[in-house]
Amino acid sequence: MDQLKGMQFFVRVVETGSLSAAAREAGITQPTVSKTIANLERTLAARLLERSSTSLALTDAGKRFYERSKRVLDAYEEALADVRGALEQPSGLLRVNAPVGIGEAHLNAAILQFLDSHPGIQIELILNDRLIDLVEEGVDLAVRLGGVLPGNVIARKIASSPRILVASPHYLERFGTPQALQDLARHNFVRYAWLEGGDRISFYRDDTVTAVEVNGRLRVNNSLAVRQSLASGFALGMAPLWLIHDLLKSGQLVRLLPDWEAAPHEVHLLYPSRRFMPLRTRALIEFLQSTVANWPGFKRNDFC
Repeated sequence: MDQLKGMQFFVRVVETGSLSAAAREAGITQPTVSKTIANLERTLAARLLERSSTSLALTDAGKRFYERSKRVLDAYEEALADVRGALEQPSGLLRVNAPVGIGEAHLNAAILQFLDSHPGIQIELILNDRLIDLVEEGVDLAVRLGGVLPGNVIARKIASSPRILVASPHYLERFGTPQALQDLARHNFVRYAWLEGGDRISFYRDDTVTAVEVNGRLRVNNSLAVRQSLASGFALGMAPLWLIHDLLKSGQLVRLLPDWEAAPHEVHLLYPSRRFMPLRTRALIEFLQSTVANWPGFKRNDFC
């Protein structure tokens, strides 16, 4: 039991980022947490954490032990729930990561709905636009929109959103309306920073694929900033339908060259492992799988 307690403290130190934060969460003193983890390291004959006066860092052994400890603790919690007859009532903390745009537009509201029907679950929703390592950062479930998927996690595709070419009426009044894909080279094209392919975009029409070079004065790594740039009339560009469906409906944006689309925004749920998955994680996966495709601008494909 001492080793299990040490494992629990170690995992929470990693996930909260400090000994003192883990101690406050557990309602004990920081020296108690530190001593427990030190005893665990002696038992393992391996250093798990590199400590300095200002920070903590996982050693290589610590990274491996953290991943396995999470699985063990999840299995332990499921065993407790089974004995208590609580498998129909998932509980515990879930750490969820998603891009800022989809988080603000849809996901946060969906999480509130999920929590309302699962009173035993708590969620830490972490919104940012950088790619994270789920295991290293203690994330149970991540929502990904497009991009390259990491190879060390399970990815489940649940929906997609068409990516279409749009501009505001104000932009078109000033700079004209492109009549063909080749006209885009003469326009100011806002791009998402770090997107694969750089300034070369592939457009699709039925079985035809056409690659076009575009130019623009702005690249940005946030979908809400892309939305603002389009709505303001600064530039034209490609955008997923989920990001701009309301602007299209209100006439603040109009679709251009409607026969052509870029590759869709595919929505994946990522999680570290199918083994020892706690009931709370399964519950959220099932909820999102049945919910996301119904959000405005998304659709459920045959592969979902």
